[in-house]
Amino acid sequence: MESYFGVTINFQDMCVKQPDDNIQERNSNKDTAVPPNRLLEGAKFVVWVVVITMVLRVSVAEAYRVEMSSMENTLLPGDTILGNKFLYGARLPLIGLRLPAIRNPRPGDIIVLKHPVEAGQRLIKRVIAIGGQTVEIRDKQLYVDGQLVPLSGKGKFVDNHILPKGVSSRDNLGPLTIPYHRLFVMGDNRDISLDSRGWGFVDRDLVLGHAVVILYSWEKDRTRPIWERIRWSRFGHIPH
Repeated sequence: MESYFGVTINFQDMCVKQPDDNIQERNSNKDTAVPPNRLLEGAKFVVWVVVITMVLRVSVAEAYRVEMSSMENTLLPGDTILGNKFLYGARLPLIGLRLPAIRNPRPGDIIVLKHPVEAGQRLIKRVIAIGGQTVEIRDKQLYVDGQLVPLSGKGKFVDNHILPKGVSSRDNLGPLTIPYHRLFVMGDNRDISLDSRGWGFVDRDLVLGHAVVILYSWEKDRTRPIWERIRWSRFGHIPH
């Protein structure tokens, strides 16, 4: 600070201040910072949803559509059921390892299974007998271990004719003892069902799940609008 002609001048105030390089650098970093890639985050979320869905579908539960009439009137064509895979031991995806079962299939269970003869097809049938039991059919009447077993659920016969054993195994069969780790299954619509009476015992490993509940249902008649074909009374129905 100096005085000229009685006037005091502060040269420090007149100097131009240089900007702080550190502050300038920090501000520059803020301006150039890349925000989170929301598209990538969304893609990750979708991938995880798909993975979890696939794991649940493969190992816990899966929906199956009833296409044939072999389980009438317990299950109808157009029913979509939920199959519990976890009950009988879920099979892990990719590695194919089966987890321990909560319990094994029992007589009376309605099960979803792989077709024992035609690859790629799935069936829905009722377990009649398990390994160690003996099955016999005499004039359409079913016997397991010598005891008469009434027609299950809302099952039915549609043909009054009795086919002799030499002609067909539909109405007369056995006695047959079920091997270990095998099942004997039949459809509730006894006269038209193709089942263990024709293609034999079912390997336990072919069982996919237990039919738990009917999720929804509609008639397959495509000549009417969908809202007229919906069977509201079957939604949430538990087949037995």
